[in-house]
Amino acid sequence: MPIQDLAREDVIRSTPETPVSELAQQMRDENVGSVVIENENSPAGIVTDRDLTTRVLAEEVNPDDQTANDVMSTDLCAVGPDTGFYEAAQMMSENGVRRLPVCDETNELVGIITADDLTELLSDETQQLASVIRAQRPEY
Repeated sequence: MPIQDLAREDVIRSTPETPVSELAQQMRDENVGSVVIENENSPAGIVTDRDLTTRVLAEEVNPDDQTANDVMSTDLCAVGPDTGFYEAAQMMSENGVRRLPVCDETNELVGIITADDLTELLSDETQQLASVIRAQRPEY
């Protein structure tokens, strides 16, 4: 299954100049754990709820003095829309990330796939398999 079939297209986006407090409000308002930081429609970084915790709160830094550029992770792992489900899961595992921006051939952000999305897909597939097994099981 290609990632484009599972990825969310409604990515929460912002710019490197966005204040940290605004990023936190975006995450709260949109009920998400990350904001992709863009430069000219291409991902430049990502800020996660964990980044805000470890790079702002734990360091006791004044959030009013910080922007996305100060706290974002810039070593992004991204995938193309045709990347397979297993390849995306492997990339997450190898790189220790829970979110992968999905970019087209021009590096424009077209979606995002998360570990939660992959887990939900696996759960659905397991339920389908269980239904097949129950239907074929002899009565006791």
